Amino acid sequence: MPTTTPSLEGFMDHQHRKNGYARQCAQALNALHSIPYFTSDLADELAPFGIDDHSTVYLAGRASPLGIVDPAVVTAAFNSFAPRLVAERIPALWDLVPPERALRAREDASAAALERLLGTETVHSPQLAEAAKLATVAAGACALPGRPLYAANSVLPQPERPHAALWHAATMLREHRGDGHVAVLGHYRLTGVDSLVIDCASTHGMAKEIVMPMRGWTEEEWAAGRERLAGRGLVDAAGLLTARGAKLRDEVEAETTWLDRRPYDALGAEHVEQLALYVRDLVETAADAGVFPPPLRDFFAPPADVWNAL
Repeated sequence: MPTTTPSLEGFMDHQHRKNGYARQCAQALNALHSIPYFTSDLADELAPFGIDDHSTVYLAGRASPLGIVDPAVVTAAFNSFAPRLVAERIPALWDLVPPERALRAREDASAAALERLLGTETVHSPQLAEAAKLATVAAGACALPGRPLYAANSVLPQPERPHAALWHAATMLREHRGDGHVAVLGHYRLTGVDSLVIDCASTHGMAKEIVMPMRGWTEEEWAAGRERLAGRGLVDAAGLLTARGAKLRDEVEAETTWLDRRPYDALGAEHVEQLALYVRDLVETAADAGVFPPPLRDFFAPPADVWNAL
């Protein structure tokens, strides 16, 4: 019997649509994961342990799955944080609160933040429970090799509360993509501060004024990174991306998405779209409630035309 062979154009169109929803889903899940870091809930959970510095609160939440390790390990896994910022806080942080207690604090904080911002009815709805199941299936299909932060989160107990389970799955998926992104950045020689400089120079990144102090870099270190990128023809004298720099950044994002395809392929195109649209609605609701600072609203909850073009 004759068979019908799909055209190359049709195949590429299918891949584009599938990867498009995967990228959109990853963006929405990353934004959902980020929500507790923009509320006071985690700081409130950790305050009884004498932790009140924003960066220390962040590290207690995100580095706790790694356990008690040398600051160099955290610096390597996080990639874009200044080694000095990490070393000033880790491992001393764990003398104040054990990692396992910090993990419980972040689960309770994420659950409290989501319930307050999204509403009790939403977090206890069958739709959210279904989204948690879909995200958990995707997170369980991720690759372990070369994914230290994903692996550390993947062996943690599954939360019983659906909205906590959704946040946990979103965190695993965020770290899976992030681990792959770090590998791609290394391939393109964009590690440490250089990765932030090129991102902030693009139209897709956060502003330098937000990122540089948040990640612990000095003006001198930032300027040195910009000089290195300028020497490679990636930014111009004003620190803006050149055509070559824009092309390289697009390649980095494309390669990162390619390395991140496994969980979304496992979930299937229909469920990826379902999860992406639902989580985007949750993020929009949280954004409307004011969770993100105004300069970061469009980064985490971009307008529909920007999100659809991912």
